[in-house]
Amino acid sequence: MLVRQLSVALAIVALTGAAPASVKHVLHEKREKNGYDWVKGDRVESDAVLPVRIGLSQNNLEKGYDYLMEVSDPNSGRYGKYWSADDVHDMFAPSKEAVDSVRQWLESSGIDPSRVVHSDNKGWIAFDAYAHEAERLFLAEFYEHKHASSSSMKIGCDQYHVPEHIQGHIDYITPGVKLSPIVKKQAKAKRASQIGHSKPNAKAVSSDEGVYSIPAKAKSLPEDLKTCGYNMTPTCIKAMYKIPDSKTAVKGNTLGLYEQGDYFAKSDLDKFYKEYAPWVPQGTYPIPAMIDGANYSVPASSSLNTGESDIDIDMAFALLYPQSVTLYQVDDQIYEPEEVATTNLFNTFLDALDGSYCTYSAYGETGDDPSIDPVYPNPSAGGYKGKLQCGVYKPTNVISASYGQSEADLPVGYTKRQCNEFMKLGLQGHSILFASGDYGVASFANDGAANGCLGPEGKIFNPQYPSNCPYVTSVGGTMLYGYQTVEDGESVMHVNLGGTASNFSSSGGFSNYFPQPAYQKATIEKYFKKAELSYPYYSEFEVDVNTTKGLYNRVGRAYPDVSANGAEFRAYLGGEDYHWYGASLASPLFASVLTLINEERLLKGKGTVGFVNPVLYAFPEVLNDITNGTSAGCDTNGFAAIEGWDPATGLGTPNFPKMRELFLNLP
Repeated sequence: MLVRQLSVALAIVALTGAAPASVKHVLHEKREKNGYDWVKGDRVESDAVLPVRIGLSQNNLEKGYDYLMEVSDPNSGRYGKYWSADDVHDMFAPSKEAVDSVRQWLESSGIDPSRVVHSDNKGWIAFDAYAHEAERLFLAEFYEHKHASSSSMKIGCDQYHVPEHIQGHIDYITPGVKLSPIVKKQAKAKRASQIGHSKPNAKAVSSDEGVYSIPAKAKSLPEDLKTCGYNMTPTCIKAMYKIPDSKTAVKGNTLGLYEQGDYFAKSDLDKFYKEYAPWVPQGTYPIPAMIDGANYSVPASSSLNTGESDIDIDMAFALLYPQSVTLYQVDDQIYEPEEVATTNLFNTFLDALDGSYCTYSAYGETGDDPSIDPVYPNPSAGGYKGKLQCGVYKPTNVISASYGQSEADLPVGYTKRQCNEFMKLGLQGHSILFASGDYGVASFANDGAANGCLGPEGKIFNPQYPSNCPYVTSVGGTMLYGYQTVEDGESVMHVNLGGTASNFSSSGGFSNYFPQPAYQKATIEKYFKKAELSYPYYSEFEVDVNTTKGLYNRVGRAYPDVSANGAEFRAYLGGEDYHWYGASLASPLFASVLTLINEERLLKGKGTVGFVNPVLYAFPEVLNDITNGTSAGCDTNGFAAIEGWDPATGLGTPNFPKMRELFLNLP
């Protein structure tokens, strides 16, 4: 049975008077079915103490899109007039009316004000209550729920009610219909862009060495551009996208890189600079922004050096130097090495950027979810014993992350709460970019069905998070073929790396959680008319993949937005030189382009580019349209690259001179 306990906050004698007769209760949440891991047991004893938390609805969330468009739409008179962090907090915090109304109801129902705690950010109200009090307040019955395969126990109810006059102020209540299940540590990689690489290989330069032949049309090019079709280097990238050398370092204009579950090796970076970016001095490393006990780097021989951090930093410094790079490394040495086997994403990172994010409620989630996210102080031996870090770092102007997974792996409320935080960062003028993924219309193996797809037969396309969020810029991957040069058009990144990565292809598709934002609707409508897709589709959110006959959601947020090279990049891992593949390369590349444009805007006294999607969808001609290749998966050819936007490469790859001209002409 639930252990009886006393709480300091609980009055010794609880008031048991009935709620005022004039208060009309309405159903707020109802459980449709119990999770298969949890077995409903005995009714909680009436004098057991329950920690009650009422998550207050965030104010004005429904206006968030409109607010963001005001500062991001090039046709808006308020373009570039970004908000301060305090402005954002004040606009979305629960209203005074919400707080006062809920407090008044609790007091009138016998909960003494001295028992009630209101969070600093106004996001929730908490108090301890006897079970009989909570059942009376919420017209509910609370039961124990035992985990089927462990000794864990949670409590919850099948449904609960709240007063009608305050329902609009309440997001959700715990304990309630939501149980906190134990996370199953499934052995599956978590990166949206898993990054692939070939075996170590000497730098190939000509057929005389028995490796590759130089294309005939490349023989007139400079030596360092002759083999870009199979040896992609920073010099090739600069030539392909017409990116100039950076000569200045505007104070504070640093590119942020998010890393989780992987560390860089200093010696690998130095070898890369020496071989492929000699303009970057030896010993050039990112500014550390360590979060919740994170480590900075590891020796090249470490098993925790798997390449993700190395290539992100290589790409960024090679294109940006002397601009700086900030490394947002998350989680301690207990959690981080296990990150690739868990499902948590970004919450501790967002906590560190926005102190209010640590505790505010939205979509049935308050703060970090202990069933998904790391818990700090970490009780494990050797874990980080400090408090969860909240609001300790100012976000950089541009942030790139090459991590993610199937949106179906995460609760919809969890993803919506994070997505709204990306919206709030956009309101403050920050650009947030994510790699779209590397398995075409599928996810990686066993993320869903064995083939990475959804549905009982593994045929339904598997959208990726957080590329499905309408407030981020999703970046897909492209490539040159070996017989091409930097003067040729690119194709969809699609290679056979063997095993479960035999179909390693730029990801894209349509979300099952988020609708198409207005800034892309006209573009997507044109795509559907031009593509003439034959696949069956559905038009609903949170679809039942066990019963639907469609393969993709016709009305979902479409991604990627843009793309960039994701193949044949040369970089070192553990001292060995590899070819690298994946949208992991594309996201920091495109983020570097935006950082370089910010540099020029800041030098002219202008603000940052902020959330760039509305501008790019309005002016797609500043990008190189990709029209060749497909993003296969789920036993289909997926989506083909066609003229205009497509779910394989988005609007296209950077054309730096055109992008610079466009953004420099904006206010």
